[in-house]
Amino acid sequence: MGAEEDKKKKAKMARRKQEVQLQQEIETTEEWEEMIAKEGLWVVDVYQEWCGPCAAMVGNFRRLKNELGDELLHFAAAKADTVDPLDKYRGRCEPCFLLFAGGVLVGFVHGANSPVILRTITEQLAAEHKVMDGSVERKEVKDPLISNLEEREKARYDEEENEKEEEEDDDNVLDYRGERCNYGDTLTMSSQQEEEKKGFTVALIKPDAVRDGKVEEILQQMSEAGIEILAQEERQLSEEEARDFYSHLQEEDYFEDLVKFMSSGPSFALVLTKGKKGDTILHDWRDMIGPTSVEEAKDQAPDSLRAKYGSDKYMNALHGSDSPDRAAREMAFFFPDMSTPTIPIPGSRPQLQRTLALIRPDAFNKSRDEIMEKIKEAGFKVALQKEMTLTKEQAAEFYKEHTDEPYFEELITRMSSGPLMALGLARDDAVTAWRDVLGPTTNAKEEAPDSLRAQFSIEETSINQLHGSDSKETAEKEIQYFFPMEQTVAAIKPDGISTKEEIIDKIHEAGFRIAARKETTITKEIAEEFYAEHKDKEYYDDLVNHMTSGPTMFMVLSREGAVSGWRQVIGPTNPEEAKTEAPESLRAQFGQSILQNAVHGSSDASHAKNSIEKVFGQLEFNPDDEDSQTLQSEPTKEQEETAVEETQAEASDVAPELRQEGTEEESGETKQETSQDNTEGGTAQGEDGEKKDGEDEAAKPEGEEAAKPEGEEAQAQSEQTESEKPKDEGKAEAKGESGEEAQANQETTESQAKTDEEGGTEQKSEDRAASVAKGEDKTNDNKGEDAKGEEAKEGDAKDGESKGEDKAEEQKEEDASKATEESEKKEEETKDETKKDEDTKEEDAKKDEETKKDEETKNDDETKTEQKEETKTEEQQAAS
Repeated sequence: MGAEEDKKKKAKMARRKQEVQLQQEIETTEEWEEMIAKEGLWVVDVYQEWCGPCAAMVGNFRRLKNELGDELLHFAAAKADTVDPLDKYRGRCEPCFLLFAGGVLVGFVHGANSPVILRTITEQLAAEHKVMDGSVERKEVKDPLISNLEEREKARYDEEENEKEEEEDDDNVLDYRGERCNYGDTLTMSSQQEEEKKGFTVALIKPDAVRDGKVEEILQQMSEAGIEILAQEERQLSEEEARDFYSHLQEEDYFEDLVKFMSSGPSFALVLTKGKKGDTILHDWRDMIGPTSVEEAKDQAPDSLRAKYGSDKYMNALHGSDSPDRAAREMAFFFPDMSTPTIPIPGSRPQLQRTLALIRPDAFNKSRDEIMEKIKEAGFKVALQKEMTLTKEQAAEFYKEHTDEPYFEELITRMSSGPLMALGLARDDAVTAWRDVLGPTTNAKEEAPDSLRAQFSIEETSINQLHGSDSKETAEKEIQYFFPMEQTVAAIKPDGISTKEEIIDKIHEAGFRIAARKETTITKEIAEEFYAEHKDKEYYDDLVNHMTSGPTMFMVLSREGAVSGWRQVIGPTNPEEAKTEAPESLRAQFGQSILQNAVHGSSDASHAKNSIEKVFGQLEFNPDDEDSQTLQSEPTKEQEETAVEETQAEASDVAPELRQEGTEEESGETKQETSQDNTEGGTAQGEDGEKKDGEDEAAKPEGEEAAKPEGEEAQAQSEQTESEKPKDEGKAEAKGESGEEAQANQETTESQAKTDEEGGTEQKSEDRAASVAKGEDKTNDNKGEDAKGEEAKEGDAKDGESKGEDKAEEQKEEDASKATEESEKKEEETKDETKKDEDTKEEDAKKDEETKKDEETKNDDETKTEQKEETKTEEQQAAS
């Protein structure tokens, strides 16, 4: 029994040893890398530590290995928990088998499906033999489980990045009436190459070496060492400049002698770099010049420049910056206009430069097509193009730096003799490249017979026929002269919205900045209004349905010559024509049909201005800022009341009727507020609109007369009535009226004056612009005057009657009392009549107000109709 048990144990241990040998255990990244670098097909059981390898498949693997007996077939079990290349498989309990060959994944099976696993192993083993024979190439595959996981991670990362960008753009993105508008282009210009700073240092060849004539010899040694000179200048420092440059050494004993030495003669200042990145130039130049002390240089570095050319102590012939910060300060000292050297980042797009080209009138008339073809052959892109005729004054202004030249008069005469073509050309190093293509300004035929100036010269004049900017700075100024900054409206239609990122890249490549943008979906009613001028066309319904089928992105594009430039970028309306006539245009690349042609652009500057105002509200652009063309909004009172943020823009281009209604509401509110102000306290005074009661006419601000309605006459009559009060009172006293009678007449007169004054004020506030109401108001005023006259007559008759009774029956108190009672009765009747007149005036005022409202409604309807007609006309032009 003991021997039999020992035999079983040995057999069991042998089986375990076979199993161990069958599957190689992989628990570290190093072991993994060693495994996949080995020859053959490796079948790897990827497992988690908590559940272990798939033991059920071990027997199948052993049987397959024994049956095939193939030396290329290997098995392994890899712990995902500790092998970094398998980190994406961590946390999964499903069995997973990966097949590797030549270090790449060639097959995979998820799940313990034995027939599928064995079939896959057999197929891949046969394929690996073919690869080893050289008859086929190895095919790498991707595990879709991991690919999907990577895509989800990328999507999550992109979403987080977008959220960060939105947070960064919060100052530019504003909400208005449920829509978001982005004011300010924060995207990087895709036409600009990404760059990084290049290392550099500043070198000085000091006065002693210059005086000894060693400059050329030193420059030659620099060149042999592979050092590139970016800038150089011969310059003699003043003592003050020398003190400033060496201020960090002012505590040294030799400082004053150093200052005198450095200002004793000219020096050569140079900016140096080396290699592609320049990252070693600082140390390389310091090593090349040697120690600061000439004695140490001769002892420690006898081949250094200071050992060769230095004389003593600080007179050591050469200087080199001791740190990057010092190099930057020294470059700013000697070359204040020089920018920090940069190098393009590998893989980034090349930077496009712009220059101005002019085809002058004579050449434009004879050879413009041929010249344009030559420009394209030279690799230039025509970014801006304009035909125009200069006046002699404009030509003189453009070439004013040549005023003192003998050819100046002929030049401006030729330049203003007819139409010319101004071009904005774009290319790598455009300024220099265009100057090379043009050739020399004089003797072009002899010196450069293949140049454009030589080919298109005219015998009868010495003025060459083409112009090119002589520097990058001059190019920008000249481009601004011929192509002033302007804005246009662009739209990416629903059929193009899926490619909006590519289109935006093209927009930037063309030199545009997106000053404002928003994405919105328009309704059917809005689309019908927007394209009303096409209502009778066969494609109208299709057009409306298409424009409401998805979101549209509206943009304000800013650039020199933006309107014509954008029309040139988008190409012909029909994409098929665009593919033939302008294959690089947006409609050629992204359009599908006339209906679905991807993009839209304003037809002219006026239409662009109106569209910007309708889509984004009142905007004000900063002038000619290439790097940061921004805008500001000028909100109306209505916008200030309804804006969610500080400045908002209204999207009424897609809803013209909403824009009109908003205008009507604003107009109505303004009129109502003005009428209310005048009714409460007279005419509004001053710019702030505050009422200033009690001030006389001399204290009223200028321009008030223009703001007064026709009701001024009523105000004047009211003032005249008040001025007549003392006369009535004096008259009553002269006639010997009793105290009560005089008081009654005075109250009647004051009441009438007050009534007239109120009527005049009401007339003034209610009827500012209606001529019909003006006539009616004058009639009402005349009625008031008639009533006042009748009252005056009745007062006179009463006075006469009272006097007659006093003379006839002086002794009869009863008659006098009777007369007094009769007078009081008449006074009461007069008051009743006055009240009736006041009621009548109020009714007349109400009628006047109703008439005025009817007139305003009629005028507003007419205005609205006119605005709709104008909108239709403008949109008809835009659609064409």
